[in-house]
Amino acid sequence: MSIEIRKVGVIGAGQMGGGIAQVCAASGYEVALNDISEERINAGLATINGNLSRQVTKGHLTEDEKAAVLSRIAPALSYEHFGDSDIVIEAAVESEDIKRKIFQALCPALKPSALIGTNTSSISVTRLASTTDRPEQFIGIHFMNPVPVMQLVEVIRGIATAEETYEATRVLVERLGKSLTVAEDFPGFIVNRILLPMINEAIYTLYEGVGSVESIDTAMRLGANHPMGPLQLADFIGLDTCLSIMQVLYEGLADSKYRPCPLLVKYVEAGWLGRKTRRGFYDYRGEKPVPTR
Repeated sequence: MSIEIRKVGVIGAGQMGGGIAQVCAASGYEVALNDISEERINAGLATINGNLSRQVTKGHLTEDEKAAVLSRIAPALSYEHFGDSDIVIEAAVESEDIKRKIFQALCPALKPSALIGTNTSSISVTRLASTTDRPEQFIGIHFMNPVPVMQLVEVIRGIATAEETYEATRVLVERLGKSLTVAEDFPGFIVNRILLPMINEAIYTLYEGVGSVESIDTAMRLGANHPMGPLQLADFIGLDTCLSIMQVLYEGLADSKYRPCPLLVKYVEAGWLGRKTRRGFYDYRGEKPVPTR
């Protein structure tokens, strides 16, 4: 039996959740956007408005098209607002405990046919699905950051994910204008299994004094043709997220090559999480970013 998705719920109005809400609304879906407070939801809506305004300025959207996209996004102050959603996509912080609590609270508010997607970038989809009352209707939908710009979506089936759930997700991803790749349910999936150890190794290179922040980033930009250096990218992702993913890889694969660099741990303990806190491997508080080491 095919599943048709018309209305999408999104949990998390931050960088990832807001981006997911924006691309869904831009593709014609009705969207309900939730976060832990009305203030956070409003901040997410303001960011979406700013993103769309830039598209208008560049001539990619008209004012009427922008207004139409915004009209399709409604604030959801509680999970009860997801009662008519066909799929709810969780885009909360990369913490298994937090995600499990969200799913336990969410399920009673959903209609029986509703699907649940998680935007986790590393955590076992099978294990998260076991928290719900519908593991067959649960799937990993890992969007890349920033969502409106990046083309790829990793789709991850848990051990119980039904074929109908996967097919409905495939249709959703294609309607969003994204390209889909299927990953097995192993720690880090494909992208972060490869990307985060590279970033972690760059941090080790800094930690061991092989190069400075600028020299490491310059080397990878010009020597490997990367669009941004690995330390700059870590700041963009969020150092707390980088650490969480490395911990999932280290614990899940039991291999010392995935051990998080102590310098990464130190920065997170200091609250220097990158661009979102205005300090990480670069200091963003001035006119231009300045390396912190």
